[in-house]
Amino acid sequence: FPGFFRGSHALHNQTSISEMVLLGISALAEHQSLLFFLFLFIYLLTLLGNLLIILLIRFDDHLRHTPMYFFLSYLSLADAMFASTTVPKILMSLMSETKTISFNGCLIQMYFFLTFGNTDNFLLACMAYDRYVAICRPLHYTTMMSHKCCLVLASGSWIVSALHSLLYTLLVSRLSFCASREIPYLFCDPLLQLSCSDTSVNEAVIFFEGVIVVLGPFVLVILTYVRIVVAVMKLSSSGRRKAFSTCGSHLTMVTLFYGAIIAVYFLPTSSYSSQRGAVFAVVYTVITPMSNPYIYSLRNKDVKEALWGLLGKRVFLQQS
Repeated sequence: FPGFFRGSHALHNQTSISEMVLLGISALAEHQSLLFFLFLFIYLLTLLGNLLIILLIRFDDHLRHTPMYFFLSYLSLADAMFASTTVPKILMSLMSETKTISFNGCLIQMYFFLTFGNTDNFLLACMAYDRYVAICRPLHYTTMMSHKCCLVLASGSWIVSALHSLLYTLLVSRLSFCASREIPYLFCDPLLQLSCSDTSVNEAVIFFEGVIVVLGPFVLVILTYVRIVVAVMKLSSSGRRKAFSTCGSHLTMVTLFYGAIIAVYFLPTSSYSSQRGAVFAVVYTVITPMSNPYIYSLRNKDVKEALWGLLGKRVFLQQS
């Protein structure tokens, strides 16, 4: 896999830098043991919560055939994998004196980080579209959100994200790195900033493709909720409460996800510090994947009923 990223041309132009230093991890290392157990606890909660959501939706007929939960199961899978691209490396670094990652390892981490992060982005847009159809086009909901349509949307989210991440990673792998090898984050995503090569091609790809892959779903979410708010304001007060209650969990997830992205990538560099960046990066890469399943399980009646139903079946089978 590393050899796939770095062809002969890249090896010729690549400098002797073979490792990168993750400064974000170094900034967190003052209380190393405490942070190790904290990250381990959060990571285990992330895996437990997301896998539980996947199992509940898989074994409950009602949830499995409801588009919103169909997308939620794929979102939980993406979140579990998203956290798994960064947290194990953070745990390893906290338990050792070495805060470095190999260049090839950085490329591999960056590919999967972008793939699962972009998949989250697309799936949140799919879920927003589902809420729009349910509230604004209820009579056409069954046909517009058929199982085939949901499958196409979910599959497309994964495929487009994987192809975009592959193209970006291949372009980065062919750059030269002759300056600093210090990355001021917990992960390798901003590797492009350290290159001393001409990055105009990379920047063009980021601009044109990023508009579609990153900003496209975000704009769709915003426009969707504008339409939802306009439609809901025409309803009675009880109808408004019911409509907004169906969007509450998704809105919370959207706010947490995009708020963390803005904090990590779009704050002015003049206000940046390594510790502040590390905190925002933790929210983006660790807290958000952990929070999503619990937001849905704690605020959603259907998920709680499915959980109690599954536990009830297990108790019945044990007694019988």
